[in-house]
Amino acid sequence: MKFAVIGGTGLIGSQVVKNLNAGGHEAVPHSQSTGVDVISGQGLDEAVAGADVIVNLTNSPTFDEASPAFFRTSMDNLLAAGQKGGVRHFVILSIVGVDQVPELDYYRAKALQEEILTVGPIPYSIVRATQFMEFIDAVLSWTADGDTVRLPATPIQPMAAKDVAAAVAEVAGGTPLMGIRNIAGPEVFSLDELGRLTLAHNSDGRAVVTDPTAGMFAAVKGDVLTDKDAQLAPTRYTDWLS
Repeated sequence: MKFAVIGGTGLIGSQVVKNLNAGGHEAVPHSQSTGVDVISGQGLDEAVAGADVIVNLTNSPTFDEASPAFFRTSMDNLLAAGQKGGVRHFVILSIVGVDQVPELDYYRAKALQEEILTVGPIPYSIVRATQFMEFIDAVLSWTADGDTVRLPATPIQPMAAKDVAAAVAEVAGGTPLMGIRNIAGPEVFSLDELGRLTLAHNSDGRAVVTDPTAGMFAAVKGDVLTDKDAQLAPTRYTDWLS
């Protein structure tokens, strides 16, 4: 099959392209760097022409109140181009528990993206993943202050990007789910615990202070960002750190 991987040069997209091509398919990466703009629509018709499947891995440049507009415009443009081009399957990557955190602008925006896809004209699949292991350092940086890092005890289930990409490629190569597949890492940690584990491994002398008000994940109630019944990936966090 032929795949148009939009956002195909990024952390997940580049690995999805590699996996699909290794499986004998033709996967072509598209991004702003290749002349494709999901907001203006530039290059979209050409990018999806002849494709059997669109895999949309683009992301909003911000996590704030501007993010819903990004996902609405990009999805409207991609669905229109895909319908015009005869695409038979449209896949997006979303977040486990995304519809359970309305306090966060970005999560509301991703939930909107899902909604636009589900009512659109193309058969679809939604892959919801837990937080990427590759983003933990960024999470720590958000609330770092001198010798301390403040983190809430929010339960998360970190997943390696390579495992996310493998799952997305698997779903994209199959028949449309017309629904959601949850994928997750094999272990659940509290975010403060994960911070301590990460700093210790990196021989970083800063201390983690548990603070239920600190950072973006403070808005998360309960364990909605985890799913022990999800399709579990093999990579454990300590192995990934090593």
